[in-house]
Amino acid sequence: MTVAPEGRKLLRLEVRNTATPIERKPPWIRTRARMGPEYTALKSLVRREGLHTVCEEAGCPNIYECWEDREATFLIGGQVCTRRCDFCQIDTGKPAALDRDEPRRVAESVRTMGLRYSTVTGVARDDLPDGGAWLYAETVRAIKRLNRSTRVELLIPDFNGDPTRLRQVFESGPEVLAHNVETVPRVFRRIRPAFSYRRSLGVLSAARDFGLVTKSNLILGLGETPDEVRAALVDLHGAGCELVTITQYLRPSARHHPVERWVRPEEFLEHCDYAERLGFAGVLAGPLVRSSYRAGRLYAQALSRRRPPGTAVPD
Repeated sequence: MTVAPEGRKLLRLEVRNTATPIERKPPWIRTRARMGPEYTALKSLVRREGLHTVCEEAGCPNIYECWEDREATFLIGGQVCTRRCDFCQIDTGKPAALDRDEPRRVAESVRTMGLRYSTVTGVARDDLPDGGAWLYAETVRAIKRLNRSTRVELLIPDFNGDPTRLRQVFESGPEVLAHNVETVPRVFRRIRPAFSYRRSLGVLSAARDFGLVTKSNLILGLGETPDEVRAALVDLHGAGCELVTITQYLRPSARHHPVERWVRPEEFLEHCDYAERLGFAGVLAGPLVRSSYRAGRLYAQALSRRRPPGTAVPD
């Protein structure tokens, strides 16, 4: 293979990755396709509105479960990212022109779906003067204008750590500001060459200082060790991260980084227990957990930790 599906020439890294065949999943990683009526209706809505969801673009294993429960994560900024991470299924290249009507369409879809909690993420748009900060902020504002009781979780790139861009996004008022570190320092540069581990921690610290509930994710199976996972959890908690998800890497294609190890469910339980003892307000860990999985539940846990005893958490 010398050409990627999107038509570009394979990178040398991708050629090297293809030398390792796709790994066989262990017996504890199994999903069942349950294409019920709610899933079918939601799929039709996404197609009709011309929206992109991370559920589809990233090949999330929970898509049938979440969509059947009327939960979805919207992907904004198009289907092409200006950065390449070696685990990510989203295509890399030159994105299409900014679609300034996208925030309105996302907001109207949230209303049509009757969501009480919506998650929005997007691609990196380094091609834009503001890195896409307006798009992320305006999508939150648009959702809140049309859906006053809907809570919004926003998963953002790092905007190169630019304080002005970050503040523009923070001021849009998402209930949860998520930025995923994804992996440990030792393998970070190899897996996420356009990002910086310390800069990502800085994004989370800035969001927490602004008063937002903060969230991040770690993907296991990229070459890290259990001790390095625990050290990364210490770093995240120290940076002000309140919520964390811990997941198993599932290789999207032969072009992507090979799976270094299949993490057994018992290890996920150990990491979950460790994170809770560190003081995270909410933790989800498991082979098929993804960063937006049960997002509303984790947000409620964070609110419970922030509120005085006896104060009810709103629905």
